[in-house]
Amino acid sequence: MSRVAVAAAGGRPLAVRLPSSPWLLVLPFLAVLAVFYVVPIGQVLWLSFSDPTLGFGNYARLASSESLQRVLLTTFRVCATTTFFAITLGYLIAYVMIHAGPTHRLWITGFVLVPFWISLLVRAFAWLTLLRSEGIINNALIGLGVIDQPLPLVYNEFAVVIGMVHYMVPYAVLPLYANMKGIDPRLADASRSLGAGAGRTFLSVTLPLSMPGIVAAGLLVFILTLGFFVTPAILGGGKVVMIAEYVSVQVLKTVRWGVGTMMASVLLATVVFLLIAMAKVVDVRQMFGAK
Repeated sequence: MSRVAVAAAGGRPLAVRLPSSPWLLVLPFLAVLAVFYVVPIGQVLWLSFSDPTLGFGNYARLASSESLQRVLLTTFRVCATTTFFAITLGYLIAYVMIHAGPTHRLWITGFVLVPFWISLLVRAFAWLTLLRSEGIINNALIGLGVIDQPLPLVYNEFAVVIGMVHYMVPYAVLPLYANMKGIDPRLADASRSLGAGAGRTFLSVTLPLSMPGIVAAGLLVFILTLGFFVTPAILGGGKVVMIAEYVSVQVLKTVRWGVGTMMASVLLATVVFLLIAMAKVVDVRQMFGAK
């Protein structure tokens, strides 16, 4: 508590106690968050129970509808596949960055960060141009005599995963690099001095110590991919429907707010569950720079 003299009365200073709690500094932000974030989410949750009738009808439909279950399975399958490949590529890149010299590390960091500056829409159309039947890849394979007919490289899960992995690799590299940078290099040197080869040292020392980074990066990538909309819509061509696109169709075209908000609520619950799981493995505050 701090004292601030605001007036003098009867020869004695009149002091007003102002609370100096740090929470006062974030009160405006919390108010904005409540109005523009918490209230809309509360309305979405309410609509999932109240439209078209009050009750659990929309959630019961999720248990009985094969189309809704197929959307969920497609979403989780595509997100899991994307996470696997993004983490694998991200681990390799982060490992090379750790062992590269300063100049090479700077160049690699630049190439990793470049995708952040390019629009997701532009990248999706770029992949569409490369993978289409008359694209560079199919034309090159036909010109080399490898194939006779164009391969179906677009408007399927293959194309969607490629586009999503391309976008998510930087999100995997940065947490993995931060984790590997904290591993004491003397541990690997000690392993080699005791006779272990490079492979044994990696499997026994580097990989176990980098597991927190792998888990954190994996959960982060999986959570972010759950909300993908543009890439599946363009590269999937309407054949690979994920939750975000399905919610958009239900709300904007068929005007089935109950079903759309129910799927959005399931997506929200999944993200919250994964964040709680991630908090059990790593320090989330440190990961997001709050500590």
